[in-house]
Amino acid sequence: MKFNTDEIASVLREEIDRYQTGIDVREVGQVLEVGDGIARVWGLSGVMAGEMVEFPGGVTGLAFNLEENSVGVIILGDYLKVNEGDEVRSTGKLLSVPVGDAVIGRVLDPLGNPLDGKGPITTDKRRPVETLAPGVADRQPVREPLQTGIKAIDAMTPIGRGQRELIIGDRKTGKTAIGIDAIINQKHSGVKCFYVAVGQKDSSVAVAIDVLRKHGAMDYTTVIVAGGSTAAPLQYIAPYSGTAMAEEFMYNGEHALIVYDDLSKQATAYRQLSLLMRRPPGREAYPGDVFYAHSRLLERSAKLSDEHGGGSLTSLPIIETLEGEVSAYIPTNVISITDGQIYLQPDLFFAGQRPAMNVGISVSRVGGAAQTKAMKKVSGGLRLDLASFRELEAFAQLGTDLDAATQSRLDRGYCMVELLKQGQYQPLDIVDQVLSIYAGTRGHLDNVERDKVAAWESGFLTFVRDQTPEVRSRLEETKALDDETERLLEAAIAEYKRQVQGAKQPEPSLAGSN
Repeated sequence: MKFNTDEIASVLREEIDRYQTGIDVREVGQVLEVGDGIARVWGLSGVMAGEMVEFPGGVTGLAFNLEENSVGVIILGDYLKVNEGDEVRSTGKLLSVPVGDAVIGRVLDPLGNPLDGKGPITTDKRRPVETLAPGVADRQPVREPLQTGIKAIDAMTPIGRGQRELIIGDRKTGKTAIGIDAIINQKHSGVKCFYVAVGQKDSSVAVAIDVLRKHGAMDYTTVIVAGGSTAAPLQYIAPYSGTAMAEEFMYNGEHALIVYDDLSKQATAYRQLSLLMRRPPGREAYPGDVFYAHSRLLERSAKLSDEHGGGSLTSLPIIETLEGEVSAYIPTNVISITDGQIYLQPDLFFAGQRPAMNVGISVSRVGGAAQTKAMKKVSGGLRLDLASFRELEAFAQLGTDLDAATQSRLDRGYCMVELLKQGQYQPLDIVDQVLSIYAGTRGHLDNVERDKVAAWESGFLTFVRDQTPEVRSRLEETKALDDETERLLEAAIAEYKRQVQGAKQPEPSLAGSN
C-alpha cells in the first residue's frame, strides 16, 4: 500500500493548527447539603455573586450567598436531581436568556426554555438577566403616550412610554385584566409586549394566553411563566428574565411594554430563599434588601435619550394587597419606586364599576405630559369632578334635600361613572375615548337615563364612524381639539341626538281607523 506523503503532511499541519494549548481550568466544589431549591457547596472559593454553576445531569445553579466556608446556591431546575456529595463546577458566566425576534409569540420559562411545544428558540443573541439600569444622562423625560385603551386610565392617570405605573388592589379586582387590555391595545402601535406571570395558577395563565391569542396579541407578545407550582428560585428570577428580553428592543431604538403579574409573589419567593439561606429577616420577615430587589428591576424601565436610539421600556408592575392595606411593607416600597399607581377598590368592583379605579388614590406622576392635546382638553377637570362627586354622593345618602345645582352635579357624576365603565378585553381607540368623554363632560348625556348611557355611547361612536367620518379623521390627524373640530363635533352630537329622538317617536296608531 502506497502512502502519499503530501497528504500526510497536510493532515499533520491541520492537526497542529487546530491544537489548542490552553488548558480549561475550572473550580470544582462539592455539595454539602441540598433541599427546598437551595444547595450549600464547599470548595468554590473563587466563585462570584450571580455566577452560574453546573451540577451533574445538566442542572444549573446561581451563586446567591457567598460565605466564609461555603457558597449558597439557588438551583434553577429540578433540585431533586441534586444529591449530597455531587460535584459542582463554576462556569465563569453570568445567567443569560435568549433575546430578539425569536422570542416573540412564544411562551417561555424564566430560563428561556419553550413551554408551548413550538420547538427550540433559534437565536444566537443572549442578554444577561441582571444588568445595570440606564443612567440619568442616558434618559429623556417621558412625553410620548402609551395608550391602554381604557377610558378611565387614559383620561385620568395617563401612562407614557418609559413610565412605571403600578397597578395595586386586592385579589379579584381586575388587576390582570388591565395589564392584558393594555397589551391587546398595542396591536397597531409597534410596541413589543411581555407578560411575566409569577406565582399565578396555571389555569389563570392559560386563560390569559388564550385571550391574547384570540385577540391576535400573541403576534407581538412573549409570555414568561413561573407558575405557582414552580420552585422559588425561578419565581424570583422571572421578572429579571422578562426585562432582559424586553431591553433588547429598547436598546435597539424600539418600544416595549412589560407587565409583571405580580411582584408580591416574587417578593414572597425572595423571602423564602433568603430565610433558607439564613439571611437575617427584617420587617414582615422580608430580608433587608427586598427594596433593592424591586428597585433595580423597575429602574431598568426608561425612555432612552435620542443619542441612545430613543427606545423605551414601559412597565406595569402589579401588587396584591390584603384587605386594602396599601401601607403594608411591599406595597409602600413599590409605590415609592414607581411613577404613579392605579388603585383598584373592591367596593367599587362589587358595585359594578369596571375598572374599579379609585380616582382619589390613583395618580400618574407624569400627568398630562403623556396625553394628546385633545385628551388633555376634554379630561382636564374630570378627575376633580369625580372626586367631588364621591363626596356629594356620600352626603346625599344622609337623605337631606338637595338644591337643583347640587342635584345636577350628582346626576352628571352618575352619568360620567356609567360612561367610564368598560367591558373586559374591549380597549377603545384614543379618538373614540375623546369623543365619549367630550360628550359626557360637556353635558350632552345629562338627560340620558343612567342604564342607557352605554347604549347611547356605542350608538354615537358608530354614528360618527359611519356618518361624520371627517370628525374622526380630523381628530386622528391633529390629535388636538381646536375650534373648528369642536364645532364639527357639536354638530355631529346635535345630529345624532335628533336621529335618536326621531327613532323614539311612536308611530301613529292604526287602531279604530276602520
